[in-house]
This record gives sequence, structure tokens and C-alpha cells, in this order.
Amino acid sequence: MKETVWLGVLFGALVVGYMVYSSFRPQPFTCRVCMVFDGRRDCRTASADTRQDALRTAVTNACAQLSSGVIQSSQCENTPPESVTWR
Repeated sequence: MKETVWLGVLFGALVVGYMVYSSFRPQPFTCRVCMVFDGRRDCRTASADTRQDALRTAVTNACAQLSSGVIQSSQCENTPPESVTWR
């Protein structure tokens, strides 16, 4: 095989390896957030390297289920959570 093919295979293996590693490594902060928006309620759990990132991700995930469109998503994400439980 050509050298460029081997380099492509090596690069692909490194990318896949990094994705697997970053997906399965334990995250130090995990929280469950419950949001109420437009009369509906949804709870989501998220993990991240920082408390702020875990909280933001959980809020964004819950609001994705509760809102439709950019404006509603922004309004939902700016609403204080009904509850936040840290694990």
C-alpha cells in the first residue's frame, strides 16, 4: 500500500480512539435539572468536567424538549431551573 493510505488509516484510527476515550472516561460533575417552560416540564441529566458545563448542558437538553425554535429555546434557557440535583 501507499504511504498516504497508511497515514490516512492511522489518522482515522487516532480519531476513533480519541472519540471512544473521551466518551467513556468518567466526568467529575453530574447533575439532574428539571425545567418548566410554557406549562410543560422535563428533566435531563448531564455530566461534564466543570459544574457550569454540566448545568448548562442539562438545561439545554431539557429546553430542547420543551421549546421549538430559537426564540423559545433562548427564553427557556434563561428560565431558572425548577430543581437541580448534583450527583
